[in-house]
Amino acid sequence: MTLPEVVTREEWLVARKDLLAREKELTRQRDLLNAERRRLPMVAVEKSYTFEGPDGPVTLADLFDGCTQLIVRHAMFDPEWEKACPSCTDGMDETSPALLRHLRTRDTAYAAISRAPYPKLAAYRAEHGWTFPWYSSFGSDFNYDFGVTLDPAVTPVVYNYRSHAELIARDPAWADDASGEVGAFSCFLRDGDTVFHTYSAFGRGNETVDLAVYGHLDITALGRQEDWEEPKGRVTSPRPAGPVFS
Repeated sequence: MTLPEVVTREEWLVARKDLLAREKELTRQRDLLNAERRRLPMVAVEKSYTFEGPDGPVTLADLFDGCTQLIVRHAMFDPEWEKACPSCTDGMDETSPALLRHLRTRDTAYAAISRAPYPKLAAYRAEHGWTFPWYSSFGSDFNYDFGVTLDPAVTPVVYNYRSHAELIARDPAWADDASGEVGAFSCFLRDGDTVFHTYSAFGRGNETVDLAVYGHLDITALGRQEDWEEPKGRVTSPRPAGPVFS
């Protein structure tokens, strides 16, 4: 393992200030990107989906549990598997009761959805001591329609908004294997009786979803729901009174 270079305090300070400038620029760009995400148009979910949970069948609208927004973690768990994907498992390990509680203060519900039958999900959830709701989409079109189960025998392969041909052009390995489960996040918004799909992130976009509460809220249509959060072009939005530590 290579350790960092040893320098004087003065040399370290020069390097640290240079890095700080780039960190601030990244933060500004992230704020702008989050604002663009909130301005992304949305589309009505017109198909009816049914999921299996602890109390029997539920609809997508039911998963909102009285909230305006819903964040769905598409956890990779094929019906033939006995365990969920290890990477998804790691992420779900960090989905704490406090996270769920903080999301609800922003009128946002959270649920995991996987294609494995519900008894498998329930057993795995109990084994890990998880408290978040986890529903099975087994037997429905949900996973296929939202691009998290790929099977050319069921529907044309589209992954991360790229067609199968585009995927092969980027990586020829897609020509040999285009089936499987995919991890992702999707966000939904409910207005009256209508549910809208506002956002989905796959691949490395999925990996960049911060597991903290603000990271989750940043991928929703309503964002953090704070007065000062809406940058347009550059960060000039009003901040709370007092000094700004930025």
